[in-house]
Amino acid sequence: MRKMAVLLSGSGRTLDNFHERIVAGTLHAQIPVVISNVAGALGLEKARRYGYPAFHAASNDEINRIMADYEIDLVVLAGYLKLYTPPPHLRRAVLNIHPALIPSFCGAGFYGHHVHEAVKARGCTVSGCTVHFANELYDQGPIVLQHCVALDDDDTPDDIAARVFAVECETYPEAINLVDAKGENYFWERVCQ
Repeated sequence: MRKMAVLLSGSGRTLDNFHERIVAGTLHAQIPVVISNVAGALGLEKARRYGYPAFHAASNDEINRIMADYEIDLVVLAGYLKLYTPPPHLRRAVLNIHPALIPSFCGAGFYGHHVHEAVKARGCTVSGCTVHFANELYDQGPIVLQHCVALDDDDTPDDIAARVFAVECETYPEAINLVDAKGENYFWERVCQ
């Protein structure tokens, strides 16, 4: 069972998903701490309601100081909109979810609605999400799991976002369970880095 620090910047929809699945017994994880780089993030309020210790921290150093007080073996980025640098012992244990099929529509500047607008502008017939390990470059770490969704010609970026988020809710917990079963090194060693 993984002990996850959840980092977020916004509303905490992914935290909601994790919490529901932990309670249901389908996500093999615990959440010892939730941290946001945004002081008034709704996700922090939700975390406190769920009973998780929740903190605001503006920098990587502050985040890492807070996490040092908790037993953590996996950091999960859940709508965290900054580049995160973990402490050395967690360097290969940071997961992120991207709202597209990497290597398409990823990298600096491709986050949230920007991704779905680019997918629409390109006329893609599919999109999806990618759970990957994070490293020092945006969206470049080893891929853990990807799921695809079909798109219709008349889909708006909002329609695409809704379809992708629905599949994210299934994919992220599934990927965390895969990491729990196989270990981080399995994913880092199966690709050329």
